[in-house]
Order: sequence, then structure tokens, then C-alpha cells
Amino acid sequence: MSIQLSLDVAVETTTDTSETVDLAQSVLRACGGDPLVAIRELLADADFLRDQLYTASCIMSQGMARGWKPKYERV
Repeated sequence: MSIQLSLDVAVETTTDTSETVDLAQSVLRACGGDPLVAIRELLADADFLRDQLYTASCIMSQGMARGWKPKYERV
């Protein structure tokens, strides 16, 4: 299951502007309604993005980022 999640987050245009997309429901739908598969896919995506952030931080110059350093975990 190394496929990146593709979520259906399109909101139909209505007169009610307070309509929001439930991302948790979108993730479950993308995983066929199986919560265990959804958790595994989200963890795999987080790992992939963490790796991409590490790679970008290694090749990005300090001048370009103006001293910014990435955080790999939420604080």
C-alpha cells in the first residue's frame, strides 16, 4: 500500500458558505471505510512527508531559508 492518499475534498457550490469538508470522512472513504487501513495510510503519508522535509532541508541553503530550520514533529 505505497499509494499516496487521494482525497475527495471538493465541495459543491451552494448558497450556504459555511459548508466544510470533513477530512476524516474523506480519508475513510478513500480507504474503503476501513479505519485500520486509513491509519496505516496516514502514517505512511506522514513518513513520506517527513522524509521529503529532511531531504529538502539538506539541500536548501541557509540563505534561502533565512535561518529557518524545519521541525520534524509537531510540538
